[in-house]
Amino acid sequence: MNSSLEMLGKTLQSAYDEQYSDRMTEWRELCGKYKAKNILDVCNKRVFSKALDCGAGEGSILKFFDESNLFHELYAIEISDSGIAQINKRGLKKLKETKKFNGYDIPYPDNYFELAYCSHVVEHVEHPRLLLRELKRVSEFQAFEIPLDYSVDADHNVKDFLSYGHINVYTPSLFRFLLKSEGYEIVAEKLTNTAEEVRRFSLYRNLGRNETLYSNLTLKAIPLLDAFKKIIYSKRRYNEFGYSAYTCLARGVGELKIF
Repeated sequence: MNSSLEMLGKTLQSAYDEQYSDRMTEWRELCGKYKAKNILDVCNKRVFSKALDCGAGEGSILKFFDESNLFHELYAIEISDSGIAQINKRGLKKLKETKKFNGYDIPYPDNYFELAYCSHVVEHVEHPRLLLRELKRVSEFQAFEIPLDYSVDADHNVKDFLSYGHINVYTPSLFRFLLKSEGYEIVAEKLTNTAEEVRRFSLYRNLGRNETLYSNLTLKAIPLLDAFKKIIYSKRRYNEFGYSAYTCLARGVGELKIF
């Protein structure tokens, strides 16, 4: 890696070094449960002897994969010292090693893994194409999940997005374009909305709001509103703008070709 990218890697590392602590473990594991399920769904019962969690955070997805019989050996790379400390505290049986990396260079040889996955990582990466090329290099299959942050007024919310580290915004088709232009083929995909228990935890625990009849009814109404949108929107429009997350299993079979 050249010196300019090394500096970018150090910038990301310093931003995330103190990101993870015991205080947020319950919240991250709740979200990790659904992220893990979505990856398992698109993998459709494939068994992986070696799988890499790229951008493993504090290990909330690894926790669930450690309990799954579809994974034999797990590996993790993470830019954050605090994340690595939290992963190591878990004592996961299938986790063979955890390595710190600079956000771009994956410290493993070519074709070392059957699966490498990034869940809610690419939206944080300054140069996502560089990371996508590395993931192709080290693995046969790649799985991704991203939040669907894009809206027509996304530029009005830059401060909010940056406050939780989202420096890229996507719709499903924009993310598929990124993958396909980098030589990936989509094997399977899934669109999801945020589960009620995740919304409930965020509202009452993270934000500290008081639980009221009105707030509970509002939470219950969200799926009904989503169902109504499905009726009034075209399927194509709803699939592009109606969901909160996109998950896919992909396979890197080519490379970027221009002209």
